[in-house]
Amino acid sequence: LDTAISANTEALRGTDRWDLAISDADLSFPAAAGTFSCVLGIPVSKADTPWLYSLLHRTLTDIGLSPYSAKNLYNRERPFMVKGDDTCTPADEEGMRSDGSYPSGHTAIGWGWALMLTELQPDLTDALIARGRAFGESRNVCNAHWYSDVVAGRSAGAAAVAKLHSKAEFLEAMDAARTEIERARENGLTPTRDCAAEAEALKKTFF
Repeated sequence: LDTAISANTEALRGTDRWDLAISDADLSFPAAAGTFSCVLGIPVSKADTPWLYSLLHRTLTDIGLSPYSAKNLYNRERPFMVKGDDTCTPADEEGMRSDGSYPSGHTAIGWGWALMLTELQPDLTDALIARGRAFGESRNVCNAHWYSDVVAGRSAGAAAVAKLHSKAEFLEAMDAARTEIERARENGLTPTRDCAAEAEALKKTFF
């Protein structure tokens, strides 16, 4: 299945879905903060939604590092290393060669954020989960991970978020971010991303 899905993603090279995978690969802030902006219908930035921005920024490390015990144990080669071709982010490939493929850290982050946001906006659960799933699948499109890496990354992300719920500081930040999202809507703030283009790109699938 990993091999078949990896072959299927080749058709997406150079498409708008490939471009979205490049965007999803960027975990730096402020870029990554806007990942779920279109689903939420508001801008996610330090200026407009500081509590939400900080919450995503701070949990990036907690969730992103959750797969590393398994990564270091299995040290699995990534698809581009096995297949001998490139990824959607060639500048990152040298670092990825020494960073195990299984499970996917990017996927853990996207899935963890999606789960957190469903608590803040339960009415948007389906759309948030779909975007979180697509964020991980961008790693397949990017030729940076096998499909089973992405599936395992979701488990790691979910476990990390469950653990965060034992921290009072996390729960306080969640409450503040929930209020902030509602205020942003009341004030008529809208996303700064091209949401129509993102939606069009997400229509393209590979299995």
